[in-house]
Amino acid sequence: MSETDERALVIIANLQSFSDRGITLYLNGKESNPVEIAECFVNEDTMYMPDYVIDETGTIREVRYDRVVYQ
Repeated sequence: MSETDERALVIIANLQSFSDRGITLYLNGKESNPVEIAECFVNEDTMYMPDYVIDETGTIREVRYDRVVYQ
């Protein structure tokens, strides 16, 4: 297994733990899933920043990953 494949599996597992807890995942403004997000992380030469959206009790409800654009 390549290093890239190993990284993808770790990322998928981490994102799946969010999904399993009912936390909705987004990628660039669209609802997404752990595999799609991990593929972007390991196959693109860009950075993604997570934004954790919480409710009034402090519980994470959404994690939104947006591409970071340097200017």
